[in-house]
Amino acid sequence: MAATKSGRLPGRHRRPAERRATYGEVIAVREFRALWIGQGFSLLGDQLSRVALSVLVFERTDSPLATASVYALTYLPPIVGGPLLAGLADRYARRRVMIACDLLRAVLVGLMAVPGASFATLCVLVFCVVLLSAPFSAARAALLPELLAGDRYVAGSALQNMTNQGAQMLGFAVGGVLIMSMGPYRALALDSATYLASALIIVSGVRRRPAPVPADENRPSMWRMTRAGARLVFGDPRLRTLVLFAWLCGFYVLPEGIATPYADELTGDPRRLSLVTGLLMAAMPTGTVVGAFLFSRYVSPSNRLRSMGWMAMLTCAPLMVCAVRPPLVVVLLLWFVSGLGGAYQLAANAAFVQCVPAGQRGQAFGLVQSGLLASQGIGILAGGVAADHLGPENVVALAGAAGLITSAALTVLWRRSRREIIERVRAEADT
Repeated sequence: MAATKSGRLPGRHRRPAERRATYGEVIAVREFRALWIGQGFSLLGDQLSRVALSVLVFERTDSPLATASVYALTYLPPIVGGPLLAGLADRYARRRVMIACDLLRAVLVGLMAVPGASFATLCVLVFCVVLLSAPFSAARAALLPELLAGDRYVAGSALQNMTNQGAQMLGFAVGGVLIMSMGPYRALALDSATYLASALIIVSGVRRRPAPVPADENRPSMWRMTRAGARLVFGDPRLRTLVLFAWLCGFYVLPEGIATPYADELTGDPRRLSLVTGLLMAAMPTGTVVGAFLFSRYVSPSNRLRSMGWMAMLTCAPLMVCAVRPPLVVVLLLWFVSGLGGAYQLAANAAFVQCVPAGQRGQAFGLVQSGLLASQGIGILAGGVAADHLGPENVVALAGAAGLITSAALTVLWRRSRREIIERVRAEADT
């Protein structure tokens, strides 16, 4: 059969290119814009407070374990109450849940900013603040698909992800310098103000919607909703694989938890400790911002899903090089490349939405978010314990090796179940 001048065979039709949503389309949605701006305010304040706690504890104790333990405290509370509290996002109006969580967190962080509070009191307040992030994150994640359809959801998720990582990048990189000038208590007061700002933005920018579950006498209990959500998420092999992909971050986030002792190994100057710590903590989020932009802007929806496994492996493989104790510039590059691979979470998120009924999204996302935070907290805590004996460089390398093996196994499982989800995502992208 002869080819045409263009080189294509006659009678054959290529599938139209999948349409990719632009960031301008997403930002034009008023309600999404409110969620996005509010998220940026509160996240930036959170990162400032994390740097303050990390540096303060290490300077007092000179212990990687103590430093990692306090940092892990910002991730571990969802293990206790996250899965149960996430059900609030399906039981009550999601806008109301977000506003209530923001106001409560503003009060709790405000109490942390009062000088003279004991270390134990601060730890309890941190625990409660992070616990409230479970219903807030579940409500926001469940509301997002209602605001953005098709590939707009992926573009919106990418913007939120880049905002998250950008806030970490700025908070970690600049936090050390700011805390040296303003002190930890003022940093905590600033964090409290960001929660108030977030609540005000949601009040003014997000319209009221009814609760997903009607408030009648047949409404299930929180415990029954939690069990139903767990059966949904872990009973479906596709969802189970996607959840494990999300929780893979427990391996590649571990370096952030021991960044201060790692910085101490790289520099012998105590005056540069907070600066080097901030640079290390900012390297991975910077890579994730760049990766999320490129992945969402230039890769088609179906190709994102096909490359998800390889991207997940990219998050872990560079960390193994830390075993040879490279200098600071090389470490920053390795952690940046690891962050690039973290963009695979966008594809996992989009696939997850395709498989979860709208009425159970709050509970499902809450379970995933709680496990995600818990995996990070456990990884960081384990890394702190191991760093006391093996050194931070070796611990980061071991985390990379374990993550690479796990992501390779998940990639094999994903290849068996991705076809149906790819067809759904492709169909939505074409509409």
